[in-house]
Amino acid sequence: MIKKFSSSLLFLFAAGFVFAQQNTITVNTTDAKYTINKNIYGHFAEHLGHCIYGGFYVGDTSSIPNTNGVRNDIIAALKKLQIPNLRWPGGCFADTYHWKDGIGPKDKRPSMVNKWWGGVTEDNSFGTHDFLNMCELLGAEPYLSGNVGSGTVQELADWVQYTNFKGKSPMSDLRKQNGRAEPWKVKLWGIGNEAWGCGGNMKPEYYADEYRKYVTFIADWENTGGLMRIASGASDADYNWTETLMKNIPLNMLGGVAMHHYSVLDWNKKGSAVEFSEEQYFGIMKQALLMEELVTKHAAIMDKYDPQQKIALVVDEWGGWYDVENGTNPGFLYQQNTIRDAMIAGVTLNIFNNHANRVRVANLAQCVNVLQAVILTNKEKMILTPTYHVMEMYKVHQNATLLPLTITSNDYILDGQKLPAISSSASKDSTGTIHISLVNIDPTHAQKITLNIGTEKLSGTTGRILTSKKLQDYNSFADPEKIKPAIFKDFALDKNTITITLPATSVVVLTVK
Repeated sequence: MIKKFSSSLLFLFAAGFVFAQQNTITVNTTDAKYTINKNIYGHFAEHLGHCIYGGFYVGDTSSIPNTNGVRNDIIAALKKLQIPNLRWPGGCFADTYHWKDGIGPKDKRPSMVNKWWGGVTEDNSFGTHDFLNMCELLGAEPYLSGNVGSGTVQELADWVQYTNFKGKSPMSDLRKQNGRAEPWKVKLWGIGNEAWGCGGNMKPEYYADEYRKYVTFIADWENTGGLMRIASGASDADYNWTETLMKNIPLNMLGGVAMHHYSVLDWNKKGSAVEFSEEQYFGIMKQALLMEELVTKHAAIMDKYDPQQKIALVVDEWGGWYDVENGTNPGFLYQQNTIRDAMIAGVTLNIFNNHANRVRVANLAQCVNVLQAVILTNKEKMILTPTYHVMEMYKVHQNATLLPLTITSNDYILDGQKLPAISSSASKDSTGTIHISLVNIDPTHAQKITLNIGTEKLSGTTGRILTSKKLQDYNSFADPEKIKPAIFKDFALDKNTITITLPATSVVVLTVK
């Protein structure tokens, strides 16, 4: 009897400790100024591993149902995400890609060797028409990365003319000869990729001059509605890169400045995607939450030169990066996707939402079968990952009005280190409905939260949740729906206050009317 009583006391003490500090979130419903640009929810498709070939593209003779060689099940899944834009053909691949090799009859296209990703032979059977037509199927804006590293100004200028010019010209005539009468009106253009590394190992001053030269010859044809020209930006905390570009490139030449950040433990020893310790989990979440500091500091530099915030910060590569799965090609970057990745997606998208004044385009790396993919395929089979489900739950924020919020959060503590347990963002859509996304990264403790929403009495709330018993849980081809969203009801509404308990390692989206 004494033993049982002591255990109960210990349990009560532990529970009290978890809720000792009340997590509070206050949502400001009256001081809303910014729109959460839908393009924050963009994706990335590089010629890397089985992202394109064996992923998106199976060819029009495949027994897998397809439209012009593109898998119908992938198209349907991405349309459900309301995918706003898709970046292509790279990545590092972009600065070795010559677009004219990927047009015309497929049997006459020259091949190349993909020097960056596995040394495989690229037959160029998936090219400009295939990609841009696929984007039309998806209802997504294409985001083309131009070749600055090994290409020429004329080559990129021709590509823009080929895709966008409606009148008579050498490139529009070539496009029509290849079966496309109307231009695609591509608006998003990356002027090179990672110019500091695989895009040419350039210094920022040199790249700024190259950028100015390239955009001088890229015509903004009358039918596009305006090109968004995006400069190859910094890796992580290279603030000097952003400073140099902002200082040396006239604002009227810039649409956006890119930035890349991956959540990785150690570039030499990344660790398994599915077999990891809590210490490794903590380290990855620390890297994911670092995005807040990176975005804040890069944006502050941009503010010095662009106080009206006309230029977008474009985080066009982000996500978790681990060792490849056993038995797969090391150059193909194929990894599984667990609840840990759902946590990365949830906190990162909250950060982007809350910085909607400056972050207006972002691209998860990558879409299918590579890194933190939302879709994995195995021949005719396809599965949706936990990351897919987070992005599907968060799509309610696309083009909604950001509602500023303040958070007081408990700490997630491990071995004397601590991170905020709670992450959140909120928005109001065109119907006046409020959506609040919440993440608890703590893998052992639930978190009780008091949500204060404006001053008006609320009429009703519903919720959805994504969670699983173990951090290491994932969807497999044998068990494709192990992790999927469910109805969430662990909250209580009182006037304009919601009391909610978030389970350990969970993502919740509330709909409030």
